[in-house]
Amino acid sequence: MPPRLEGPERAAALASLAGWATVDGRDAIHKRFVFADFNAAFGWMSRVAMLAEKMDHHPEWSNVYRTVDVTLSTHDAGGLSALDVAMARAMDVMAG
Repeated sequence: MPPRLEGPERAAALASLAGWATVDGRDAIHKRFVFADFNAAFGWMSRVAMLAEKMDHHPEWSNVYRTVDVTLSTHDAGGLSALDVAMARAMDVMAG
């Protein structure tokens, strides 16, 4: 189980993520991804799903047409961990 991010390490990690915001009432981060259409959104979700399986770290997400809302938190750690930061960075790269 990865440790929960705390203090300066947490602040630095959050500052390095463009467009991700903390979630009120939870130790989690959220971002809304908007794609050209449903096909692009679903294709991205499929690529992320394969990475999530490799990482054994799965996002909370929902999809409506071309929009995908993502929340990341490591349940075993009780909040935000380095796994969430790595997943967020990978999602951003995959989204282009």
